[in-house]
Amino acid sequence: MAEETRALQVREETRPARVERARRVFAPAVDILETHDDILILADMPGVNQDNIEVTLEKNILTLRGTVQSHAPQGYDLDYAEYEGGDYERTFTLTEDIERDKIEASIKDGVLQVRLPKAGPARVRRIPVKAA
Repeated sequence: MAEETRALQVREETRPARVERARRVFAPAVDILETHDDILILADMPGVNQDNIEVTLEKNILTLRGTVQSHAPQGYDLDYAEYEGGDYERTFTLTEDIERDKIEASIKDGVLQVRLPKAGPARVRRIPVKAA
């Protein structure tokens, strides 16, 4: 990422979502967008539906987890597979500049959107310049 926002730091390492799993854990690709009022994280999680998403905030660590349910349609047995199943996990470190109680998340078409509203002091304020 070329530039990080002041209110959000991307953690480069990914941790296994749960140690007891034998499945692979992928770091989803993300885009981070910023406006005057908030930061928006878009995370690619194909195959994950609303029931299999977990967004948690523990202290200053925001964690996005998605579980892919892979199974053959009813009446079919798997004969050949190239799709490597696995789950998704990505963590971010938040600064105090985020209003934690107002964080919102939604998923549509395999893209998780997490909206992080900025706290008052973190918002950019334009200072008018007067001619002397």
